[in-house]
This record gives sequence, structure tokens and C-alpha cells, in this order.
Amino acid sequence: MAILPIVTYPEPSLRLKAKAVTKFDKDFQKLVDDMFETMRDAPGVGLAAPQIGESLRLVVIEYTESEEEDAKPKRYVLVNPEWTKLSEETVSDVEACLSLPGLAGEVERHEAVGLKALNRFGKPVKIKVDGWLARIFQHEIDHLDGVLYIDRATRVFEPSPEESEQIRD
Repeated sequence: MAILPIVTYPEPSLRLKAKAVTKFDKDFQKLVDDMFETMRDAPGVGLAAPQIGESLRLVVIEYTESEEEDAKPKRYVLVNPEWTKLSEETVSDVEACLSLPGLAGEVERHEAVGLKALNRFGKPVKIKVDGWLARIFQHEIDHLDGVLYIDRATRVFEPSPEESEQIRD
């Protein structure tokens, strides 16, 4: 596995709509593994293929819901995701992004979402999530359409060191 360079704003490729994944070969599997390694190294909780310069509709997410030390993270690989449900209820919270280092923003997102996608092997999956995990899904899937959280933010700011520790990328 390899740690890949993360593309940062204002790189124009971050603003492009990514192409659908059609091959689930050995190279694709390596890309998925490399994206997980890159995300962990950054560190972050999600990474979209456009963030590493790949125009593919691919997102990886690794998130631990519990604060307990021995809690196991849940891993998601979303290929060609499509929304099936977006809750009417929304919530505003602070987000950051590996492609926009040094910034944070207040963003309103749907509280719960449903989607269909393919897993890393091309098999269909349906997922429903809420809370912070729903926010992560929305943030990462936005990257596939060339949308950055700063486009949706009501306020963008440079967080203090204390604030930075509280913000999850």
C-alpha cells in the first residue's frame, strides 16, 4: 500500500464531476487500499478519489461511533453512490477537509440519509445513516460532484489550535 498525495484547493480538478467506476480489477482494489492508508495517515475520516487526483466516483470512510478505546471503526467503500433519501431535518455543525488545510466552516446538512452504491467488488449495497456519519457521507459524496464544503458553508474561518483538535476532517 502507498500514501498518496492529497490535492488541495484551488486545484481545478477538485471542481470536476467524477466519472463512474466501471472496473473492479486488481488496480482498483489497490487504489481503495491506498486511499484508506492515505486517509488514516492524514489523518481523516473520509476521502474521495478526486482528492487524490483520480476522477472516479469512489469514496472511502472509516468512522468510530464510540469514544471507547477498543471500539472498532466501521469502514465504508462507496462506488458510484446515489442518494435514495435525504431527511427534511437538517443540522448545522463545523466541518473541515483534507483538501482545504487550515480552514473550517459551519455547514448545514441533512440529519439522515439513504443511498445505494456498489461496494469495492461491484456488488450493490444500500445504506442508511444519521448524525455525524450522515454528515461525512454528504461531505465526501459532494467531492464526486466538484462541490466543496466552503460552497455550502454559512461561515468559513481559520480555527484556533484548540478548535482544530475538536474538528474531524
